[in-house]
Amino acid sequence: MQSELMKLSDVSLSYHTVAGETAAIQDLDLTVYDGEFLALVGPSGCGKTTVLSLIMGLLKPSVGSVRFMREDLRLGYMLQRDHLLDHRTVEKNVLLGLEVQNRLTEESKARALALLDKYGLGEFRTYKPQQLSGGMRQKVALIRTLALEPDLLLLDEPFSALDYQTRLNLSDEVYRIIRGEHKSAILVTHDISEAVSTADRVAVFSARPARLKEIVGIGFPADMSPLERRSQPEFHDYFDRIWKELRP
Repeated sequence: MQSELMKLSDVSLSYHTVAGETAAIQDLDLTVYDGEFLALVGPSGCGKTTVLSLIMGLLKPSVGSVRFMREDLRLGYMLQRDHLLDHRTVEKNVLLGLEVQNRLTEESKARALALLDKYGLGEFRTYKPQQLSGGMRQKVALIRTLALEPDLLLLDEPFSALDYQTRLNLSDEVYRIIRGEHKSAILVTHDISEAVSTADRVAVFSARPARLKEIVGIGFPADMSPLERRSQPEFHDYFDRIWKELRP
């Protein structure tokens, strides 16, 4: 049985503005397990990214708690855009997080550059971001995040700015990298197919304020790639089940 990595218990969050109080999340209970890939889906603007902000500690719940089962748990956040610095090379972009956190040593640098080599970007380490394709830029952003050795990766629609074919291929590669590095991950996505093809479980949220409607367990083997999952007959059953939950 998988051990619990982190847990949101009875979490509610409201924003207070001049116009009044707006409920963003209501009575949310959600557990993330060690080694799992969890996807969050729901209507646009329902509060999926807000959940990631709560986990990161950027927001505090109005009610309830966010608990980590390990005191030394490290988080990594990958945003919709790669946010690579154009004046830095690929290598220097990958090392940026280590520099900011004062963790850049010969050992951590070697580990980060080994990731570039391992995942096919070693020959591009002297390139500038503008010389790379969109998919390659996102891979660099992922490796920059992995260089910090996070235990739990928070992925906020990391493929949404890419064309469809690139999204499919990159989703496959990112899945392989995360599984290969034995990381846990939470993926926020508006794409049901993307959720079903990558996740072990899919948490389905209601419209704002976000409530957890259902968690759908995805029964594909962990070593089956996202592209292979899409060709399985059960894929459409999972898709339809989640879509029924999301339909108004």
